Amino acid sequence: MIVYNVTCNLNPSISEEWLNWMVTEHIPEVMGTGCFLEYKILKLLTESADNEGVNYAIQYTAASMSDYEKYKTFHAPILQAKTQKKYGNSILAYRSLLEIIL
Repeated sequence: MIVYNVTCNLNPSISEEWLNWMVTEHIPEVMGTGCFLEYKILKLLTESADNEGVNYAIQYTAASMSDYEKYKTFHAPILQAKTQKKYGNSILAYRSLLEIIL
């Protein structure tokens, strides 16, 4: 299994609105691609002196690398562009790929 992790740093002033948008619009669109089996939303509790804002990690689980590649090739550019149009530079996103071993 593959986990596509998107960690987002955002200003606390937009945190509630952004989270609502993620749950009601963005994540349903991502899940609607059929590339992922499930998702989780996590909030980072560890604070760092050089890190301002609120941090969330959205983790999408894919059954295989080919499912992830399908998402990355055909769906991610469109969905990321929609996010960029809505929020511009007010959200910093870092993406990583993990493999579930156990």
